[in-house]
Amino acid sequence: MELIHIAVAQLNPVVGDLDYNSNLILDSAKEASSKGAKLLVTTELFLTGYPPEDLLFRRSFIANVESTIKILATKLKDFPDLTVLIGYPRLTEKGLQNCIGVFRGGEEIDYYAKQKLPNHEVFDEVRYFVPGNKVCVFDIDSHRIGVIICEDAWYKEPSKLASQAGAELLIVPNASPFHVGKNIIRQEVIAKRVSESEIPIVYVNPVGGQDELVFDGGSFAFNKLGKAVFSLPQFITTLGFLDFDGDLKTNQNLQKSILVEEDQVYKALVLGTKDYVNKNGFSKAIIGLSGGIDSALVLKIAVDALGRDNVRAVMMPSCFTAEISKIDAKILAQNLGVKYDEISITPMYDSFVKSLEFEFKHLPKDATEENIQARIRGTLLMALSNKHSSIVLTTGNKSELAVGYCTLYGDMAGGFAVIKDVPKSFVYRLCNYINRDQEIIPNRIITRPPSAELSEDQVDQDSLPEYEVLDAILGSYMENDNSPDEIISQRFDIADVEKVTSLIKINEYKRRQSPPGIRITKRAFGRDWRYPITNKFKG
Repeated sequence: MELIHIAVAQLNPVVGDLDYNSNLILDSAKEASSKGAKLLVTTELFLTGYPPEDLLFRRSFIANVESTIKILATKLKDFPDLTVLIGYPRLTEKGLQNCIGVFRGGEEIDYYAKQKLPNHEVFDEVRYFVPGNKVCVFDIDSHRIGVIICEDAWYKEPSKLASQAGAELLIVPNASPFHVGKNIIRQEVIAKRVSESEIPIVYVNPVGGQDELVFDGGSFAFNKLGKAVFSLPQFITTLGFLDFDGDLKTNQNLQKSILVEEDQVYKALVLGTKDYVNKNGFSKAIIGLSGGIDSALVLKIAVDALGRDNVRAVMMPSCFTAEISKIDAKILAQNLGVKYDEISITPMYDSFVKSLEFEFKHLPKDATEENIQARIRGTLLMALSNKHSSIVLTTGNKSELAVGYCTLYGDMAGGFAVIKDVPKSFVYRLCNYINRDQEIIPNRIITRPPSAELSEDQVDQDSLPEYEVLDAILGSYMENDNSPDEIISQRFDIADVEKVTSLIKINEYKRRQSPPGIRITKRAFGRDWRYPITNKFKG
């Protein structure tokens, strides 16, 4: 039986950069052809990058896609023995469809339109596309190859129809974003499809950061017995190869899935930061370093993402900043080899208070004075950002953002919120993981009680529940949509539940004004959390 050598392109396309993405395909085709491949598989909407969102509403964008795909098809004539699967939006008689084109010899010989359009979590494909209803099965030598796309694989019908049409092998191009545990869920779903259809499946996923989303790769293949015979690493671009001769096989060593959650999340944060900064035209980043655990984590991520020469740390102490915070911040910066400066905000804070003395007369000190400090720091960072063309990376975590323990136009001011979706309790896990072999983050930063240091002897737990409790309530409320009463029934303290859920609700207006950040959980504040700011529901 004829053997088909298959190339799997686990790459990092850029949304909207049609020329760049086309060149990635051509480079992959050249390498695949040189290694004797008969089939090259790219990922869902590869030509445009995923998700292109409202670019799809622009007629000029679709026109550019149409002209680019024609040019690309012509250039693929250079590889006459290679069939190439390319994901792109195709304008058909039914409307715009999310398609995989089958290209060979300079022509599109067939195409498949996605049948199941996701409209949940971060996906809103119903907004842009109309579903397909036809099977796509094509021949390579003596074999019949079928195609379905991403969400189609989560349902029984599309793979069943391909099997009934004679497919001996099923290719599934995807654009499946990362969250903790998602790689395991994907493999469970595909194993079920293999069991139902009794045909082997190749699952292909991209790598890269796109605004809030991170794509982790982790492409894999199961043979007809449901056994994993091929896998590519998470968070790494590569061109992998496997063979089909009636069933799938490979000589490649199986890549071990990254099972440690801290490792997965850390790699996602580094990749998401690197791609957001670089794809948006920056090369340098600046971080307000406080001597606390959140800014320490963000600084380490930034160094790994961008290189230490491209990262600057600025400590901005006030009269409330502990001496050990300044010492620990400086040690951390030295450990990481980044440029470090201190700019005292005390003179500026005193000037603000003096200017507002009449307005604040006879009124007690409260969060107003604390917020002035945060806003001074935000102003300084943004000034340095403008002057030195460096993006400000904010350091607030998910727990703080949830309950509003952050200052608008202060510590929320910046271009990208690296740990926006990382709960505080997981921040500690990540920092301990970073220090697993050597002390990079000074241990005192991890063990000290967390504090914003905006007033005398302040610690976070003066006004918030313990972070382990807060994060558990937050997870139940956000990810599982449990009501306060349902959370209380899980043996949480009534006062803690009422406080946390109330704070989540009343701080929606703040979160709408925060910078985008990397999604690492099943549900993040951002594109998959869409609650109204003006909202009187109390349930």
